[in-house]
Amino acid sequence: MATRNIFLTGASRGIGAVLAMELARRGHRVGCLSRKGEGPESVEVPTELRERLINLKGDVTDTQAIAAALKQFNAEVGRIDGVINNAGLHLEGPAHSQPLADFEEVMRTNATSTFAICQLAYPYLEAGGGLIVNMGSFFEKLGVRRNAAYAASKAATAAITRCLAVEWASKRIRLLTVAPGYIETDLNKDFLASEKIKAFLAARIPVGGPAQAQDVAKLISLLFAEEIGFLTGETLYLDGGQGMAL
Repeated sequence: MATRNIFLTGASRGIGAVLAMELARRGHRVGCLSRKGEGPESVEVPTELRERLINLKGDVTDTQAIAAALKQFNAEVGRIDGVINNAGLHLEGPAHSQPLADFEEVMRTNATSTFAICQLAYPYLEAGGGLIVNMGSFFEKLGVRRNAAYAASKAATAAITRCLAVEWASKRIRLLTVAPGYIETDLNKDFLASEKIKAFLAARIPVGGPAQAQDVAKLISLLFAEEIGFLTGETLYLDGGQGMAL
């Protein structure tokens, strides 16, 4: 498997931290962007993997910071082969009273920033091609109470993926959306551990319960493991069948 240089946002905790470790374990060099710039914080980093993780500081809503981080990563590793737009924000609330400022913040963080980072990464991928993976959610195809902002932002993310995949195909730049369902991470572990939530998910998810962050990391790692040139623009759902179940 070829070693790739992959720029990853939201690398400090949750799925991002686990994903950074999985990519590094497979030999890739990972530009770990977070607001603190300290790399994965919620997982233990073995000594042998540290040199493959390059810590980068920046907020995904700050285009100047992202441009600087991409430039730094490229300078350190020599080229950029892929981007994973993983950082995101989830603010829920009743649709009749949720502040527009909250709605706009979710859209800016999840959708606008995804587009901006793709745009900023384009010059680095244009010459040799590459893969961009945008983090979606199975909420984008569902009607979920109190989640209009989040669901809309993830639907927009999938639309961005499709449009850029078509527009940039001639440059051999592929884009995919990975859309998880309920995933257990260090951020929501206590919530998912409650008996009420466990019973709800066991009844709603055909496979019986939530996935682990490692499952998402494995799927995305597989997408980088092979050059499947004909696979682009699609949304890959990882939700245990929940989104299609009656």
